[in-house]
Amino acid sequence: MRAVIQKSFGGPEVLETVELERPVPLDGEVLVRIHATAVNPVDLVVRSGKHPILGEPPFGVGWDVSGVVEEAGPGSGYAPGDEVYGMPHFPRAATAYADHVLAPARQLARKPATLDHVHAAALPLAALTAWQGLVDAAGLTQGHRVLIHRSAGGVGHLAVQLAKARGAHVVALASAPKHDFVRSLGADEVIDYRTTDYTEAVRDVDAVLDSSSEGVRSLKVLRPGGTLVSIMEYRDRELAARIEAAGRRFAGIAVEPDRPALESIAALVDAGRIRPYVAETFPLEEAATAHELVGGGRVQGKVVLTTT
Repeated sequence: MRAVIQKSFGGPEVLETVELERPVPLDGEVLVRIHATAVNPVDLVVRSGKHPILGEPPFGVGWDVSGVVEEAGPGSGYAPGDEVYGMPHFPRAATAYADHVLAPARQLARKPATLDHVHAAALPLAALTAWQGLVDAAGLTQGHRVLIHRSAGGVGHLAVQLAKARGAHVVALASAPKHDFVRSLGADEVIDYRTTDYTEAVRDVDAVLDSSSEGVRSLKVLRPGGTLVSIMEYRDRELAARIEAAGRRFAGIAVEPDRPALESIAALVDAGRIRPYVAETFPLEEAATAHELVGGGRVQGKVVLTTT
């Protein structure tokens, strides 16, 4: 099978396509023929060595997958031909920029029926981050007010839609050129963080989804008892202590595989409540080009690699 790996840390140029032996599933595992896999910012920082969670190369990055079960181990609950999606193994290596991935069955769910594989692959890591932050950690529900950073990005554009599906009032931060896009997602208020100090414009929100390392500043907009959900600063104990001392809650999110959440997300997708936006697709062999695009920091939604 083809797989994109790297033999050293560095820029996008270290990514290379090689041939690897196809794995065989054991009990409770499935071998998935990947149709599409998404590129996430974490892929870039792992590739560069800035966040070496996979140790020293060689290894392959990538976690988001959508595809078809090709082989099913005993007890997996799946059969060949089943369409599935998920984020297997994270934060350990999955090497999902490939033709196949071997995954524990309980880390996958059935693909949303209303999506093709390209759009389904755009969901797992970003949507699970939003779900685990807003639903599990913040308990977002009808009538809550939430502030979402980077609302046009991979996590942000799904978080806006998830929050609206939960009945929340959404205040979204985005640069002016992205305002129409964010409004189309359902945001109630959109603020240009480049020209407006959101800490002066926003007050008394129940939750903040922070993917911009703005924890200290975001504290100013939280009501007493509100929750700061931090994606970038999830290990910052000093920040956590400061938030708690101010009478607010701190929730550091390190996303993890989660079948029940994937099933809930798929149900919202099929009900027309959430739609992933794919900015651009590239063939597997052009993973480096996809990394360059994502690294530019201006992508709306997601970038996806296709294998066929």
